[in-house]
Amino acid sequence: RHIGPDTDVPAGDIGVGAREIGYLYGQYKKIRNDFTSVLTGKGLTYGGSIGRKEATGYGLVYFMDNMIGAKGKSFQGAKVVISGSGNVATYALDKVNQLGGIVLAMSDSGGYIYDPDGVDLKTIQKIKEVERKRISAYVSYRPKAQYFEGCTGIWTVPCDIALPCATQNELDLEGAQALVKNGCYAVGEGANMPTTMEATNYFIEKGI
Repeated sequence: RHIGPDTDVPAGDIGVGAREIGYLYGQYKKIRNDFTSVLTGKGLTYGGSIGRKEATGYGLVYFMDNMIGAKGKSFQGAKVVISGSGNVATYALDKVNQLGGIVLAMSDSGGYIYDPDGVDLKTIQKIKEVERKRISAYVSYRPKAQYFEGCTGIWTVPCDIALPCATQNELDLEGAQALVKNGCYAVGEGANMPTTMEATNYFIEKGI
């Protein structure tokens, strides 16, 4: 009784993907005997939308491309750091690659990887969408890459553009200072409120 098309429409988030939404939707349909599209992120065979998985990450990068374009810059040749490795982060990686940028680092709740050759989309998809492993497994596929415990260190990786796509309040003042010190000129929020107020104010002060 707490969810419904005119009540509340739940969606996936950390640890809740198409598999979990599918289970929840099946139970909802069973209890209500109702085929209303009431959970977002379902499989394509029972009411899901084409492009739903990619939408947020792609949208973030399209937005950023226009934003930095207004300043005469582009993703072509840009070094990018993306926190997270869920749908938003994975498909932001995909779109950055398409626009000619190179993603140097990604993370999960345990730590982050640094790949000097650029994070490989297919490897991330294999680890996260098929094998459902931690991002630390990435280094076994890409020997040049390094894994570091803890997530906050990702903001110390020098980059032109930072895209926090993991969780709320993940980018604090210390992280913001590290980004600015290392030459980052643009930050785009893919997660819900990933930047703390102190970090946001610092970015505004520095013209980021």
